[in-house]
Amino acid sequence: MAAVAIAAAAVGGGAATLVQQWTAGDSAATAAGAVNGTNVAASSKGTVAGVAQAVSPSIVEISASSGSGKSTGSGVIITSDGEIVTNNHVISGASSITVRTSDGKTYAADVVGTDPDKDLALIKLRNASGLKAATLGDSSKVRVGDEVVAIGSPEGLTGTVTSGIVSALDRDVTVAKEDGQGNGQGNGQGGRDGAPYDPRQGWPFEFGGQQFNGDTGSSKTTYKALQTDASLNPGNSGGALINMNGEIIGINSAMYSPSAANGSTAGSVGLGFAIPVDTVKADLDDLRSGGAA
Repeated sequence: MAAVAIAAAAVGGGAATLVQQWTAGDSAATAAGAVNGTNVAASSKGTVAGVAQAVSPSIVEISASSGSGKSTGSGVIITSDGEIVTNNHVISGASSITVRTSDGKTYAADVVGTDPDKDLALIKLRNASGLKAATLGDSSKVRVGDEVVAIGSPEGLTGTVTSGIVSALDRDVTVAKEDGQGNGQGNGQGGRDGAPYDPRQGWPFEFGGQQFNGDTGSSKTTYKALQTDASLNPGNSGGALINMNGEIIGINSAMYSPSAANGSTAGSVGLGFAIPVDTVKADLDDLRSGGAA
């Protein structure tokens, strides 16, 4: 098998479409953690441009640093005071976290809770208010062939928007669940040296009994994922997969990308994976209390 790179992050407005408009209105989370804020305008319903305009303000770029390096990924705002869902592998091992919102503002953030078994994490911005919270949808209603939009920060291109369809449901994707595992590619800024994973370098994962982009190690976890052909690239981890109503249906978490002859990774080939939003909603209470036991 060719070596591959896994890229997880949101695609929120840059390489494909740069979104700068904010839609009006904020919303706070309900007791169950559901939010209501990224509704697509009636005149733009069902269009990529409408989804991008509505949801891009709810997608952030996350920079996680440790003494050994730095990682970059994406996240989804779920409350107006700054709760953000992302992948555990984006912030695992970080000593400090900085978040940049779509309007260019930066915030320090703290980890609230993590669930390595589901590759999910919840972080909270310091001194934030009035943010645009995303609407969490219902991934049980997703069908193969549904149109979707991905938003995130691939390769540091904040706010990049791409689109595609749901290619398959319930794919078993296996990833390492402890920071520092795996044979990450790149310049050593993440992986075995104890630094947080850098989505620009590669995150080992397994699919269909085969390993991609290195060894996932002895401590790993498998989750059911949505598969999409929406273009995902390194830095998309933690970003949003969105239906055409502007509802989040998944958290982008992995991509397949074959390596070139010189060892560098090629671009997206349309094989991306996202954690279903129903998994996120079911895990929110545990994440808010510090994470899964």
